[in-house]
Amino acid sequence: MAITILDGPLGTELARRGVPTPAPGWSANALSQAPQVVADIHRAYAAAGAQVHTANTFRTQRRHFPQDWQARLQRAVSLARQAVPSTHRVAGSLAPLEDCYSPWLSPSDPRPEQRELAQALAAAQVDVILVETFPHVGEALSAVDEAVDTGLATWVSFTPGPDGKLLSPIEVRAAATQAVQRGARAILVNCLPALTAHRWLVPLLDLGLGVPVGVYANAGHADHGLGWGADPVDAANRYADLAEGWVDAGASLVGSCCGTGLATIAALARRFAAVSSKVEDQQSAPSD
Repeated sequence: MAITILDGPLGTELARRGVPTPAPGWSANALSQAPQVVADIHRAYAAAGAQVHTANTFRTQRRHFPQDWQARLQRAVSLARQAVPSTHRVAGSLAPLEDCYSPWLSPSDPRPEQRELAQALAAAQVDVILVETFPHVGEALSAVDEAVDTGLATWVSFTPGPDGKLLSPIEVRAAATQAVQRGARAILVNCLPALTAHRWLVPLLDLGLGVPVGVYANAGHADHGLGWGADPVDAANRYADLAEGWVDAGASLVGSCCGTGLATIAALARRFAAVSSKVEDQQSAPSD
Protein backbone atom coordinates (compact mmCIF):
# COMPACT_ATOMS: atom_id res chain seq x y z
CA MET A 1 0.00 0.00 0.00
CA ALA A 2 1.42 3.37 -1.02
CA ILE A 3 1.56 5.92 1.77
CA THR A 4 0.99 9.60 0.95
CA ILE A 5 2.83 12.04 3.20
CA LEU A 6 0.94 15.23 4.01
CA ASP A 7 2.66 18.36 5.25
CA GLY A 8 2.68 19.64 8.83
CA PRO A 9 1.32 22.74 10.54
CA LEU A 10 1.88 26.17 9.05
CA GLY A 11 0.88 28.20 12.11
CA THR A 12 3.31 26.38 14.40
CA GLU A 13 6.15 26.96 11.94
CA LEU A 14 5.24 30.64 11.55
CA ALA A 15 5.37 31.07 15.31
CA ARG A 16 8.74 29.31 15.47
CA ARG A 17 10.05 31.82 12.94
CA GLY A 18 8.74 34.80 14.87
CA VAL A 19 5.77 35.64 12.64
CA PRO A 20 2.71 36.76 14.67
CA THR A 21 -0.53 34.80 14.14
CA PRO A 22 -3.18 36.77 16.08
CA ALA A 23 -6.88 35.88 16.04
CA PRO A 24 -9.14 35.95 14.18
CA GLY A 25 -7.00 35.83 11.03
CA TRP A 26 -4.35 33.53 12.51
CA SER A 27 -1.85 32.32 9.91
CA ALA A 28 -3.59 34.26 7.12
CA ASN A 29 -2.08 37.47 8.52
CA ALA A 30 1.28 36.23 7.26
CA LEU A 31 0.07 36.42 3.66
CA SER A 32 0.49 40.19 3.81
CA GLN A 33 3.10 40.49 6.56
CA ALA A 34 5.50 37.68 5.71
CA PRO A 35 4.61 35.97 2.41
CA GLN A 36 8.19 34.84 1.80
CA VAL A 37 8.20 33.02 5.14
CA VAL A 38 5.01 31.20 4.10
CA ALA A 39 6.70 30.16 0.85
CA ASP A 40 9.83 29.09 2.71
CA ILE A 41 7.78 26.84 4.99
CA HIS A 42 6.06 25.16 2.04
CA ARG A 43 9.47 24.67 0.42
CA ALA A 44 10.89 23.19 3.62
CA TYR A 45 8.03 20.72 3.96
CA ALA A 46 8.60 19.59 0.38
CA ALA A 47 12.28 19.06 1.14
CA ALA A 48 11.31 17.11 4.26
CA GLY A 49 9.30 14.67 2.15
CA ALA A 50 5.71 15.95 2.10
CA GLN A 51 3.82 15.20 -1.11
CA VAL A 52 0.57 17.10 -0.48
CA HIS A 53 0.79 20.74 0.63
CA THR A 54 -2.11 22.64 2.16
CA ALA A 55 -2.19 26.28 1.08
CA ASN A 56 -2.59 28.91 3.77
CA THR A 57 -6.33 29.39 3.21
CA PHE A 58 -7.62 28.19 6.60
CA ARG A 59 -8.72 31.75 7.47
CA THR A 60 -8.93 33.50 4.10
CA GLN A 61 -12.66 34.05 4.55
CA ARG A 62 -14.94 37.01 3.93
CA ARG A 63 -15.93 37.27 7.59
CA HIS A 64 -12.31 37.61 8.70
CA PHE A 65 -10.87 39.66 5.82
CA PRO A 66 -13.88 41.39 4.21
CA GLN A 67 -11.77 43.74 2.06
CA ASP A 68 -9.37 41.30 0.44
CA TRP A 69 -10.21 37.69 1.31
CA GLN A 70 -10.12 36.56 -2.32
CA ALA A 71 -6.74 38.17 -2.97
CA ARG A 72 -5.36 36.50 0.15
CA LEU A 73 -6.75 33.14 -0.90
CA GLN A 74 -5.22 33.43 -4.37
CA ARG A 75 -1.90 34.54 -2.90
CA ALA A 76 -1.89 31.59 -0.50
CA VAL A 77 -2.41 29.08 -3.32
CA SER A 78 0.16 30.79 -5.54
CA LEU A 79 2.79 30.77 -2.78
CA ALA A 80 2.31 27.05 -2.23
CA ARG A 81 2.25 26.22 -5.94
CA GLN A 82 5.46 28.12 -6.66
CA ALA A 83 7.31 26.70 -3.65
CA VAL A 84 6.80 22.97 -4.21
CA PRO A 85 7.65 20.60 -7.07
CA SER A 86 5.18 20.53 -9.93
CA THR A 87 4.55 16.83 -9.29
CA HIS A 88 3.24 17.54 -5.77
CA ARG A 89 -0.40 18.29 -5.05
CA VAL A 90 -1.63 21.55 -3.53
CA ALA A 91 -4.72 21.37 -1.35
CA GLY A 92 -6.94 24.32 -0.54
CA SER A 93 -8.11 24.40 3.05
CA LEU A 94 -11.83 24.99 3.55
CA ALA A 95 -12.23 25.37 7.30
CA PRO A 96 -15.08 26.05 9.75
CA LEU A 97 -16.40 29.58 9.37
CA GLU A 98 -15.88 30.26 13.06
CA ASP A 99 -13.73 28.42 15.59
CA CYS A 100 -12.67 24.84 14.93
CA TYR A 101 -13.00 23.99 18.63
CA SER A 102 -16.39 25.71 19.09
CA PRO A 103 -19.05 23.83 17.12
CA TRP A 104 -21.78 25.81 18.90
CA LEU A 105 -20.64 28.87 16.89
CA SER A 106 -21.39 27.19 13.57
CA PRO A 107 -23.68 29.42 11.45
CA SER A 108 -27.22 28.21 10.91
CA ASP A 109 -26.73 28.51 7.14
CA PRO A 110 -23.03 28.20 6.26
CA ARG A 111 -23.65 27.16 2.66
CA PRO A 112 -23.44 30.57 0.87
CA GLU A 113 -20.03 31.34 2.38
CA GLN A 114 -18.83 27.80 1.81
CA ARG A 115 -19.92 27.97 -1.82
CA GLU A 116 -17.92 31.13 -2.51
CA LEU A 117 -14.88 29.66 -0.75
CA ALA A 118 -15.07 26.40 -2.70
CA GLN A 119 -15.50 28.26 -5.99
CA ALA A 120 -12.61 30.59 -5.18
CA LEU A 121 -10.34 27.63 -4.40
CA ALA A 122 -11.34 26.00 -7.67
CA ALA A 123 -10.63 29.24 -9.54
CA ALA A 124 -7.20 29.36 -7.87
CA GLN A 125 -6.61 25.87 -9.35
CA VAL A 126 -5.92 23.80 -6.28
CA ASP A 127 -5.70 20.05 -6.86
CA VAL A 128 -7.74 19.07 -3.82
CA ILE A 129 -10.23 20.88 -1.60
CA LEU A 130 -9.49 19.83 1.96
CA VAL A 131 -12.56 20.35 4.14
CA GLU A 132 -10.66 20.26 7.41
CA THR A 133 -10.79 20.49 11.18
CA PHE A 134 -14.57 20.28 11.49
CA PRO A 135 -16.11 19.50 14.89
CA HIS A 136 -19.63 20.20 13.58
CA VAL A 137 -20.92 17.42 11.33
CA GLY A 138 -23.65 19.45 9.64
CA GLU A 139 -21.30 22.26 8.69
CA ALA A 140 -18.73 19.76 7.44
CA LEU A 141 -21.22 17.94 5.22
CA SER A 142 -22.47 21.21 3.79
CA ALA A 143 -18.87 22.13 2.95
CA VAL A 144 -18.37 18.73 1.31
CA ASP A 145 -21.42 19.34 -0.89
CA GLU A 146 -20.08 22.70 -2.07
CA ALA A 147 -16.56 21.38 -2.63
CA VAL A 148 -17.77 18.35 -4.58
CA ASP A 149 -19.91 20.63 -6.75
CA THR A 150 -16.73 22.27 -8.08
CA GLY A 151 -15.70 18.97 -9.64
CA LEU A 152 -12.44 18.87 -7.69
CA ALA A 153 -11.31 15.99 -5.51
CA THR A 154 -12.70 16.62 -2.03
CA TRP A 155 -11.18 15.31 1.19
CA VAL A 156 -12.80 15.85 4.58
CA SER A 157 -11.20 15.77 8.01
CA PHE A 158 -13.09 15.79 11.30
CA THR A 159 -11.68 16.82 14.66
CA PRO A 160 -12.76 15.62 18.09
CA GLY A 161 -10.68 18.46 19.52
CA PRO A 162 -7.62 18.54 21.77
CA ASP A 163 -9.38 16.59 24.53
CA GLY A 164 -11.43 14.31 22.30
CA LYS A 165 -14.74 15.70 23.58
CA LEU A 166 -16.18 17.40 20.50
CA LEU A 167 -16.95 14.32 18.38
CA SER A 168 -17.07 10.70 19.51
CA PRO A 169 -15.70 7.86 17.37
CA ILE A 170 -19.29 6.82 16.68
CA GLU A 171 -20.19 10.32 15.49
CA VAL A 172 -17.16 10.46 13.22
CA ARG A 173 -18.03 7.04 11.75
CA ALA A 174 -21.55 8.23 10.90
CA ALA A 175 -20.27 11.53 9.49
CA ALA A 176 -17.67 9.76 7.36
CA THR A 177 -20.26 7.45 5.85
CA GLN A 178 -22.42 10.42 4.86
CA ALA A 179 -19.44 12.34 3.49
CA VAL A 180 -18.45 9.47 1.19
CA GLN A 181 -22.04 9.14 0.02
CA ARG A 182 -21.91 12.85 -0.89
CA GLY A 183 -18.73 12.40 -2.92
CA ALA A 184 -15.78 12.82 -0.53
CA ARG A 185 -12.75 10.95 -1.87
CA ALA A 186 -10.80 10.67 1.39
CA ILE A 187 -11.65 10.70 5.08
CA LEU A 188 -9.29 11.91 7.78
CA VAL A 189 -9.14 12.94 11.41
CA ASN A 190 -6.92 15.79 12.51
CA CYS A 191 -5.98 18.12 15.34
CA LEU A 192 -6.49 15.44 17.97
CA PRO A 193 -3.72 14.13 20.25
CA ALA A 194 -1.51 11.67 18.41
CA LEU A 195 -1.48 9.37 21.43
CA THR A 196 -5.24 8.79 21.16
CA ALA A 197 -5.78 9.07 17.39
CA HIS A 198 -6.25 5.31 17.00
CA ARG A 199 -9.54 5.54 18.92
CA TRP A 200 -11.05 7.47 15.99
CA LEU A 201 -9.04 5.94 13.18
CA VAL A 202 -9.72 2.24 13.73
CA PRO A 203 -13.53 2.56 13.68
CA LEU A 204 -13.22 4.47 10.38
CA LEU A 205 -11.07 1.77 8.85
CA ASP A 206 -13.51 -0.90 10.03
CA LEU A 207 -16.21 0.70 7.87
CA GLY A 208 -14.50 -0.29 4.63
CA LEU A 209 -15.43 3.04 3.04
CA GLY A 210 -13.57 2.36 -0.20
CA VAL A 211 -11.62 5.64 -0.03
CA PRO A 212 -8.24 6.48 1.53
CA VAL A 213 -8.31 7.13 5.27
CA GLY A 214 -5.72 9.11 7.18
CA VAL A 215 -4.53 11.06 10.19
CA TYR A 216 -2.69 14.29 10.82
CA ALA A 217 -2.64 14.56 14.58
CA ASN A 218 -1.30 17.23 16.89
CA ALA A 219 1.41 16.86 19.52
CA GLY A 220 -1.13 16.64 22.33
CA HIS A 221 -0.04 17.93 25.71
CA ALA A 222 3.52 19.07 26.32
CA ASP A 223 4.18 16.10 28.58
CA HIS A 224 3.43 13.68 25.71
CA GLY A 225 6.90 14.44 24.34
CA LEU A 226 5.69 14.72 20.73
CA GLY A 227 6.29 18.44 20.24
CA TRP A 228 5.87 21.76 22.04
CA GLY A 229 9.54 22.15 22.95
CA ALA A 230 10.47 18.47 23.22
CA ASP A 231 13.70 17.35 21.56
CA PRO A 232 12.68 17.56 17.87
CA VAL A 233 14.40 14.36 16.73
CA ASP A 234 13.11 12.26 19.61
CA ALA A 235 9.63 13.76 19.33
CA ALA A 236 9.54 13.14 15.57
CA ASN A 237 10.58 9.51 15.94
CA ARG A 238 7.97 8.92 18.64
CA TYR A 239 5.29 10.42 16.39
CA ALA A 240 6.47 8.19 13.52
CA ASP A 241 6.19 5.17 15.82
CA LEU A 242 2.53 6.04 16.41
CA ALA A 243 1.98 6.65 12.70
CA GLU A 244 3.41 3.25 11.89
CA GLY A 245 0.60 1.78 13.96
CA TRP A 246 -1.93 3.81 11.98
CA VAL A 247 -0.48 2.57 8.71
CA ASP A 248 -0.41 -1.03 9.95
CA ALA A 249 -4.12 -0.64 10.71
CA GLY A 250 -4.80 0.55 7.15
CA ALA A 251 -4.26 4.33 7.00
CA SER A 252 -2.69 5.57 3.78
CA LEU A 253 -2.63 9.37 4.33
CA VAL A 254 -0.31 10.55 7.11
CA GLY A 255 0.82 14.00 8.20
CA SER A 256 0.90 16.09 11.35
CA CYS A 257 -0.77 19.08 12.98
CA CYS A 258 -0.23 21.67 15.74
CA GLY A 259 2.92 21.45 17.82
CA THR A 260 4.78 19.20 15.39
CA GLY A 261 6.94 20.41 12.51
CA LEU A 262 9.50 19.77 9.81
CA ALA A 263 11.32 17.06 11.76
CA THR A 264 8.04 15.17 12.15
CA ILE A 265 7.34 15.14 8.42
CA ALA A 266 10.92 14.14 7.67
CA ALA A 267 10.62 11.23 10.10
CA LEU A 268 7.36 10.11 8.48
CA ALA A 269 8.89 10.30 5.01
CA ARG A 270 11.91 8.23 6.08
CA ARG A 271 9.79 5.69 7.92
CA PHE A 272 7.33 5.07 5.14
CA ALA A 273 9.86 5.18 2.35
CA ALA A 274 11.57 2.33 4.19
CA VAL A 275 8.28 0.48 4.63
CA SER A 276 7.47 0.87 0.92
CA SER A 277 10.92 -0.39 -0.06
CA LYS A 278 10.52 -3.42 2.18
CA VAL A 279 7.16 -4.27 0.61
CA GLU A 280 8.60 -3.89 -2.89
CA ASP A 281 11.55 -6.13 -2.00
CA GLN A 282 9.21 -8.81 -0.66
CA GLN A 283 7.02 -8.63 -3.76
CA SER A 284 9.99 -8.90 -6.12
CA ALA A 285 11.66 -11.78 -4.26
CA PRO A 286 11.58 -15.10 -6.18
CA SER A 287 9.13 -17.68 -4.93
CA ASP A 288 10.19 -21.22 -4.02
